[in-house]
Amino acid sequence: MGHRQTGDGQAAFIAIDWGTSSFRAWLMAADGTPLAERRGEEGMRHCATAGFETVFRRHIAALGGEGLPTIICGMAGARQGWREAPYLETPTRLDALHAGAVRVDIDGDVRILPGVAQASSAEPDVMRGEETQILGSIEPGFTGLVCIPGTHSKWVVIEDGAITAFTTYMTGELFALVAEQSVVSLALDKEVGATPDSQAFSAGLGTAESGDAALTSSLFRIRSAMLLGFANKGDGAARLSGLLIGTEMADALRRYGRQKPVRLIATGSLAALYEAALAHAGFISTTADAELASRRGLARVALALWNKGS
Repeated sequence: MGHRQTGDGQAAFIAIDWGTSSFRAWLMAADGTPLAERRGEEGMRHCATAGFETVFRRHIAALGGEGLPTIICGMAGARQGWREAPYLETPTRLDALHAGAVRVDIDGDVRILPGVAQASSAEPDVMRGEETQILGSIEPGFTGLVCIPGTHSKWVVIEDGAITAFTTYMTGELFALVAEQSVVSLALDKEVGATPDSQAFSAGLGTAESGDAALTSSLFRIRSAMLLGFANKGDGAARLSGLLIGTEMADALRRYGRQKPVRLIATGSLAALYEAALAHAGFISTTADAELASRRGLARVALALWNKGS
């Protein structure tokens, strides 16, 4: 790798996690140590009008990283992104992600990592960005399950370091839609969120995991319970969160069982909620920080690419 001296070390490459609505870039040393960072809300949607190259050059200049090799993961590689990086199909070895990186038609060595597709007519599924987080959060040869909560939560089966199957749950997006646009929003206090020790959150988990009620009727009962005096608005968001996360957990349990360890990739309050939900469902889990996982995954790809002079 080429090196550039900074105040804290030698810069070797740029790592970028470019999502639908977010942008994060790190100036990195050859050993994967971050030397500087940039972040903003200039995700794929923003760049549809502002232009990917314009945003890229502005952030790279601010980092002092002009001319350094750059590795990018996430929605910049989508069909609507900067340059499409075609999906790798399952089973996909995580330590071979770098082989699917595509070069951007720009001065310098700028590459975008592919996503992963489950090309099954019965259960089609796709991911972009999560594969890099997984690479950065598991040990070589890892076998188990990975859970990545968010707008579109992922449950991923890993066999000896390879993605063999996965399922996406629209848990976060459904929470936002129901909480903001449905009749259930009238039963929620927007200032009071869910906490892992909330009785309403645990009750929501229990209802979903028991299978005794359909999700759609359980959602309406959040509103009914408030109207009839059985619940208050302060419990609404926790109940809603518990129902949706519990529904995700129940299906994951049905699909994958409890035999394999779960690596949760999350941070902050979402990590706490999922840790509680996983324990409630009987999973054995360990947690990896989501942002650190992205950065480590990008660094591993960079080392595989440029330390070999490819």
